[in-house]
Amino acid sequence: MGRWLAIAAIGVLCACRSDMQDQPKYKPLGEGPFFQNDMASRPLVEGTVVHGAHESDESYRTGGRGTQWAANPLPRTMATFDRGRERYEIFCTPCHDRVGTGRGMIVERGFKEPPTFHQDRLRTVADGYFVRVMTEGFGVMPSYAEQVPAEDRWAIVAWIRVLQRSQDASVADVPAAERATLDAAPSGRPTP
Repeated sequence: MGRWLAIAAIGVLCACRSDMQDQPKYKPLGEGPFFQNDMASRPLVEGTVVHGAHESDESYRTGGRGTQWAANPLPRTMATFDRGRERYEIFCTPCHDRVGTGRGMIVERGFKEPPTFHQDRLRTVADGYFVRVMTEGFGVMPSYAEQVPAEDRWAIVAWIRVLQRSQDASVADVPAAERATLDAAPSGRPTP
């Protein structure tokens, strides 16, 4: 009797599996009755980039391969600069301060002063170098790869370049149309 009960229990348990085992579904881009061309899904739009495609590119994630530094792939737009400034102020200002001189809050707390972004060596280094330092860390600076996604690291580099330019800018860098506004302002600053 116990033997028949065990066989019946196994049969009942195996029968429960069929609901989850045999789900009606279609393979992506396979055949199916939904669309007129007998496809289960629409074909990919031309130029589609797979989500996370950049993350598989070593140059994008780490700033380059070996000593070959990558150029910043992000467009130089206000959106990029705004994102870079936002991320810079969150993650970088405690050490590098808001203008990149290396006199952040940690220096006031007794930690070693990081290098200024305004020295010639860092003004001329490739953008990929900064991404590599953020990705792997350097000296006492830890890696920020877990906290800051690759795209944000490149945006931060764009903002660092803005900071470098701002600290070394002259009136000659201002477009002629805007220069008249500067000349008309009594304090040397443009009026709002």
